[in-house]
Amino acid sequence: MEKIEIIRAEEEWQRAGAYSVRIQGMNRQYHISLRDEFDEHDCDGTKYIVLLDEGYPIATCRFYPLSTSCVSLGRVVVLPEYRGRNLGRLVIQEAERWIKEIGYKRIVIDSRTVAVKFYEKLGFSITDKEVIKSGDFDCIRMSKEI
Repeated sequence: MEKIEIIRAEEEWQRAGAYSVRIQGMNRQYHISLRDEFDEHDCDGTKYIVLLDEGYPIATCRFYPLSTSCVSLGRVVVLPEYRGRNLGRLVIQEAERWIKEIGYKRIVIDSRTVAVKFYEKLGFSITDKEVIKSGDFDCIRMSKEI
């Protein structure tokens, strides 16, 4: 496997890497408008993980607080040509380490229904079987205690 660099994006130029992955992986691939992909949670206070392959952003996720003990994890994107290499797992595990270091105890994610098994393998459990619409995607709420 290639040498992957993991960044905890705290500066604007680093967050640009996260935005780049999301534009290519969601806006371009699924035709999600920029207005829908980038929301009120893309702001100061939101944390991003970015994976780089020789300086090129290839995967990302973000998280932000829901309460003093819980965060929402989302916008997990791996570029299509990098999928199937455990990079989604890697980006989430790094986010979990950071979340734990900050002092949060619980992570909530609205998983696309096609990704539920992936998140279950990472220790997440379904908290509500009701399907939630997120844009064009059907999602299921999941959570994990850390």
